[in-house]
Amino acid sequence: MEKFIQLDGLVAPLDRANVDTDSIIPKQFLKSIKKSGFGPNLFDSWRYLDHGEPGQDNRGRPLNPDFVLNQPRYRRAQILLARENFGCGSSREHAPWALLDYGFRALIAPSFADIFYNNCCKNGLLPVVIATGAIAQLFGEVAAQPGYRLKVDLPAQTVITATNQVFKFEIDPLQKHRLLTGLDEIELTLQNADKIRMFEERHRERQPWLFS
Repeated sequence: MEKFIQLDGLVAPLDRANVDTDSIIPKQFLKSIKKSGFGPNLFDSWRYLDHGEPGQDNRGRPLNPDFVLNQPRYRRAQILLARENFGCGSSREHAPWALLDYGFRALIAPSFADIFYNNCCKNGLLPVVIATGAIAQLFGEVAAQPGYRLKVDLPAQTVITATNQVFKFEIDPLQKHRLLTGLDEIELTLQNADKIRMFEERHRERQPWLFS
């Protein structure tokens, strides 16, 4: 997966609480287990005025002009600002896949669903938790300033505004390491491949009957 170190990105505000994974990527698109191709159907039932299906050409579908991601000022946003309990619902990894495939690299909210939070970290999408009051301030600033950007610094664990106001955030050291190195769980495990092989060889010598 792609490393996450620092990001200076345009912010899009999704002013809804309790956004569940079925809203992020509806269930009819879960047939694929590829990590790419989900971006056009991110928030499908909110972005479009018709019902979407897998394999459908989205270029001719009617857009919902009131949905935030369809507004020109938020196109190519890389940071999604959200409300509490973002990513609740099922444990599907398709939700962070869709957000990444659309172009988001960081999410900022006062809270995330636990499984969704972990799935984001495992796939190179940084979920940032900051206080509700700070989130409210950022929503106000995004609304008032077209082209509003934030700097997200993972090594320093900070979010920095254009006026240099700094918001600190916490992250588990293992999750931080995974994101900084761009290593998923399999790649982290393979770093110890030699030790794993040595263990298997000793295990075979000590208990050969298990391998007969």
